Amino acid sequence: MRNVQIEYQGEDHNFESASLLAKSVARENQMVDPTIMAWHQSSGPAMPPMYDGADPETWWAKYGAGNGGRLEVCVGDDYQFIMMDARGYEKLGEMPLRNLSDGQGNEYLCLTPLLGKETNTPTQEACTHLDGWAADQF
Repeated sequence: MRNVQIEYQGEDHNFESASLLAKSVARENQMVDPTIMAWHQSSGPAMPPMYDGADPETWWAKYGAGNGGRLEVCVGDDYQFIMMDARGYEKLGEMPLRNLSDGQGNEYLCLTPLLGKETNTPTQEACTHLDGWAADQF
């Protein structure tokens, strides 16, 4: 795996700006469609998802390398990204899923073909309560 270190020279040092910079650097390193496979933040409260028993300092890099990552981009001392080139993969297109909330603020993941595109009200037949097991589709 190749490694690239970027010295970050900006005020807005957050995940969004660091990830955009990492993707830009990946394009400069012959990645046509760079995709973040894994990431790590050395400081601050933000943390990528992890599982019980994982070493938070190394699991993300192992996951990224084992799932197609070919370039590690370090942005300053805070962010590290494992990147892959997704140019050979099919695009999914429009997802048949969307997020909705009910009147009490409960969030749901809904299957659009069962719900219909016209309604914004979750139904029991088309939706599942969004919790720690259901993925947010925003």
